[in-house]
Amino acid sequence: MRLQAITWERLAEQLAERVLELKPEDGGAWPRLGLDGAPAAMPGELAQLVAEALRVRGRASLVVGAEGFLRPASVRLEYGRQDVESYYGGWFDTAALWREVFHPLDPGGSGRVLSDLWDPVTDRATRSDYVHLPPGAVLLFHGPLILRHWFPFDLSVHLLLSPGALRRRTPEAEHWTLPAYERYEAETDPAGSADVLVRADDPRHPAWNG
Repeated sequence: MRLQAITWERLAEQLAERVLELKPEDGGAWPRLGLDGAPAAMPGELAQLVAEALRVRGRASLVVGAEGFLRPASVRLEYGRQDVESYYGGWFDTAALWREVFHPLDPGGSGRVLSDLWDPVTDRATRSDYVHLPPGAVLLFHGPLILRHWFPFDLSVHLLLSPGALRRRTPEAEHWTLPAYERYEAETDPAGSADVLVRADDPRHPAWNG
């Protein structure tokens, strides 16, 4: 697959333009964009750039990160702080994500979304207020390993890092998570299954298949 060089700002603008043309596949009122990538690929930063690009185009959006829906430490770390199996399949509260983020945006849904649920620092509920998204507002959901959960994205983006770049850009204390990304590639093929692929090995010079 041939990828074209692009800046992050221009990439965000291009994604915003695509989102503006989206009609949710399920007939709902809220387009949903998923930005998938390891923390080292910085999908959250791209989500914020897309949100800004949408804002200047007059479209409301809400950025939601998977890290705001971690399970409590007693569950998440039941098998230790560096258990790869738990990280791969048990760190994120997917049931809460469906209940608080995705189902409210189903056809006929309330549009009443919770942007985060759990604070990993205090290990307590965030008690954040619900956000009412008007029809047409865009959900920008980002996080690692998210394409394996069948969330109903109308457009999905995968930020790809080569194994070497992923290792270099992941803090050494988090290298224990790397086998989870190897498994993710083998089982989910995010680079092949995402609608948009962004190679982010060089954070200054991304490239994409747009």
